[in-house]
Amino acid sequence: MKIAIMGAMREEIDPILETVGEYSTIEHAGNVFYECTYGGHELVIAYSKIGKVFSAITASVMIERFHAQKLLFSGVAGGISKELKIGDLVMASALCQHDVDITAFGHPFGYIPEGSVMIEADKSLLSIASRVAEDMGVKVKEGIIATGDQFVASAERKAWIETTFNADALEMEGASVACVCHNFGVPFFVLRAISDTADGDAGMDFDTFLKSSAQVSAKFILSMVEHLGH
Repeated sequence: MKIAIMGAMREEIDPILETVGEYSTIEHAGNVFYECTYGGHELVIAYSKIGKVFSAITASVMIERFHAQKLLFSGVAGGISKELKIGDLVMASALCQHDVDITAFGHPFGYIPEGSVMIEADKSLLSIASRVAEDMGVKVKEGIIATGDQFVASAERKAWIETTFNADALEMEGASVACVCHNFGVPFFVLRAISDTADGDAGMDFDTFLKSSAQVSAKFILSMVEHLGH
């Protein structure tokens, strides 16, 4: 099985590349893709760069050019839920775009015509993730992840996103990757380790905990690869 593993930043895939060890590189569409085998599967690994546009391009290339059959996203996020603290893991049951606003035409926040506010993650991958969490002895919260082209460092904006979308965490790529996978019919899974709490201290927290949080997410994603059927 060909599995894509994505992150948004170099720090999010470095722990994965270090673990797999040997890989080949291919440059395409302004990015670098890493191919290897791990856990009996062929992998293509890449970081997209930050934001919805770059992540959509990278996810599309992984599916179209590299023929990925499943896509796993590993990265960090800002916590919204009071249950989440820095270093905790959250997996997306569904994702939305909190910065989409065509409410002037009578649509709800996050909605684009011929689309939907929420895109649900693959239930079989969520089930595998739950088993991996049990095997690893770690707690993973399942919830809604909100995506937008904004680094949220405002308590007011954070509260609005929580109220409007019932979101547990927020980041800048997940929903766009979900949209690509949904349209191509490719099962996807988004895992985020909390690196900040999306408030006034978010910038400082993010820089401090980015690397350690990314390592937590990466270890979990590779454990999922080992559990996937062949």
